[in-house]
Amino acid sequence: MPKLHAQQNYSGNSVMDCNDDDENGPSPAFLYTCNGNNRPCQGFLIFKSQPPYDTVSSISNLTSSDPTELARVNNISNSAAALPLDKEVIVPVSCYCSGLYYQANTSFIIPTIYHTYFSIANNTYQGLSTCNILKHENNYSETSLDQGLTLRVPLRCACPTSNQIVNGTKFLLTYLVSWGDSVPDISKRFNVSIESIVNANGFTEDDPLLFPFTTILIPLTTEPLSSQTIIHYPPPPSSPIVPTRKYNQTSSRGIYLWVGIGIGISLLVICFVLSIVLFHHKRRRDEAARKDGKREKKRNLPEDFLVSVSNLDRGLKFYKYEDLVVATENFSPKNMIDGSVFRGIINGSTVAIKCMRRSISKEVNLLKKINHFNLINLFGACEHDGVFYLVYEFMENGSLSDWLHKKRYPEFVSWNCRFRIALDVAHGLHYLHNCTDPGYVHKDISSGNILLDKNLRAKLANFSFVRSAVREESGYSSTKTAVGTNGYMAPEYMEYGLVTPEMDTYAFGVVLLELITGKEAAYKQDGEEILLAEAVFSMVEGGNAEAKLSVLVDPNLQANKKEIAHHLIMLCLACIAREPESRPSMAEVVSTLMKIQLDVQRSQTLLLERI
Repeated sequence: MPKLHAQQNYSGNSVMDCNDDDENGPSPAFLYTCNGNNRPCQGFLIFKSQPPYDTVSSISNLTSSDPTELARVNNISNSAAALPLDKEVIVPVSCYCSGLYYQANTSFIIPTIYHTYFSIANNTYQGLSTCNILKHENNYSETSLDQGLTLRVPLRCACPTSNQIVNGTKFLLTYLVSWGDSVPDISKRFNVSIESIVNANGFTEDDPLLFPFTTILIPLTTEPLSSQTIIHYPPPPSSPIVPTRKYNQTSSRGIYLWVGIGIGISLLVICFVLSIVLFHHKRRRDEAARKDGKREKKRNLPEDFLVSVSNLDRGLKFYKYEDLVVATENFSPKNMIDGSVFRGIINGSTVAIKCMRRSISKEVNLLKKINHFNLINLFGACEHDGVFYLVYEFMENGSLSDWLHKKRYPEFVSWNCRFRIALDVAHGLHYLHNCTDPGYVHKDISSGNILLDKNLRAKLANFSFVRSAVREESGYSSTKTAVGTNGYMAPEYMEYGLVTPEMDTYAFGVVLLELITGKEAAYKQDGEEILLAEAVFSMVEGGNAEAKLSVLVDPNLQANKKEIAHHLIMLCLACIAREPESRPSMAEVVSTLMKIQLDVQRSQTLLLERI
C-alpha cells in the first residue's frame, strides 16, 4: 500500500499569535495549505452549537453552508428546535484553493464594538478560522472593527492529496479539538486508523499533545455520520470551601440573587471563555535556540532550577546572563519599569525582565501549563549567581493601577475601555480557576498585577503566590501567614488563612470598584487609611443604597452610562460579600458581565429605534 504523506502540519499554539506572517511560505497559523488537487472538493467542519448559533438556519447562515445539506447530514429537520449546548454539528462546505490556502468562505457582520479578529476567529467561529487570516483578508485595523462592518471569513478546510485518495480517503473533516481529546479516542469515534490521522496532520507520535480550540484533519472514506458526534458537557463548577465559623456581619445574599440572573447562560459563557481562551498566547518553536539553551543550561544553571523547568514547552528560551546585561544596558535605572522589573531589547523586540532571588519554580511550573490571552506570556529564563531572571512579553501601557490612578492617558474616561478590562480580568481568572488541571488560585489579584498592552487589553501577571485550588487532606487549602496586597485580601483569608478561588473573586470585586470609582483599593482620608471595599459596604448598610452608590461613580466617566454603572456596582457588592459562599464564581461573574453588556446594547438599540 502506498505510504501516506502528511496532508498538513498541525498548527498547535501558533494560531494564537495574531502577529504571525506567511512571507516565507504558507503557515499553519493561517489555514491549511493547498497541497492536493486544485479543484473544489466537498469538505466537512465540526461546529459546537451555542446561542445564538444553535439551529440549522443560524449555523448555516454563520458558515454560509447549505441548510438542507446541513440538516440531512446531521439527521435533523430544517425547522428543528434549538440544539443542545455544545452539541457537535457537522457543517458541509465547498472547499477550494485560493492562493496558498484551502478555504471555505463566509461573511460576518460585527455585532458589537467589543469584537476583535481574535474573538471572532476563536469565539464566534470556535477556531475554524484564525485571526491571522482575518487580518490578511480584511482591510480594517484591529482598532477599527466597528459595529456593523462586514468581514470576509475564510474557514479551515482541506482536500485530500493524491496519496490519500489512492488509500481510500474521500473527505477530510476539520475537527475542533476539545479539552481531553486524544488522537486514539478520536480515531475510535470516527472509525479511522490512528496512523491516518497521524500522517494527515504531520504528527510524529500516535498520541501527540493536542491543544483545545485548534483543529486537526480526519481522513474519511465516507461522509461523517451524526451518530459520530457528541455533546461536550462542561465540568461541574467547583464547590466553594468555607470555614466552619460564620462571620457575624451583614450577608449580601440579596445582592447575589441579582447576579444569579446571569447564571442561566453561564454554561455558554464557559465555552465563550474557553474559546477566547488563548487570545494571542503562542510559544515560538525555535529549535536552534532550544539547543543553544540546553547547552547554556548545562553550563550555568543549578540543579533545582533545571528540575523546575525541565518539562517546559520547547519555545522557552534559556538566556545567557550576558544577553540580559546587553538588553537592559547593564540593568540601567533608566530601564527600570517597577522595582525589580526592567525593560530590555532582545533581537529587536522589547521584553520585560523580572529579577528575583527566591525560587521561581512555582511561577514557572504554572506558566508552562497555561495558555490564555489574558495571562502574561513567559518567553524564557536565566540564572546567574543565585539570581533568577524571567523574560516576559512587554506590556506597553504598564499596570492598570498606573493607568487608572495616575490618569495620564485619555482613554481612562471611557466606560467601554474599563468594561473591556473588567471582562479581560474575569476571563483570565475563570481560566485559571476552572480550565487548568489542577485549578489555581492567584492569591494576589490587584490593579498593580494587571498589565495593559498597547491596545489596553488586560493580562494577569505576578504568579509568585499562586496556589493549587485542590482541597488538601484537612478539607481546604490554608496558609499560616497572609501575604498579598493591602485592600484586596478577602476577610476569610486575613482571619483564617483560607485559600480558595473565592478570595480571587473578592479581589476582582475590589478591582472592579477601582474601575468604577477611580479610587485606590486603600487610600488616605483625613490621615486615616480607608479600604475601598469596607467603605462601600459601610455606605450601603444604612439603607437607601442606590442613591448612595450613585455618588461612587468616577466623575471623569461619561455621565450617560449610569445604567451600566449601577449594574457593575451591584456585581462588585456580590464579589466582595464578606461570606465567601455568597460570592459568585468567576464563571458566574463572566456570565453577569456578558448579560450587562447585552442589556446595555439592547437599550441602545431601542433608543435608536425610537429616534
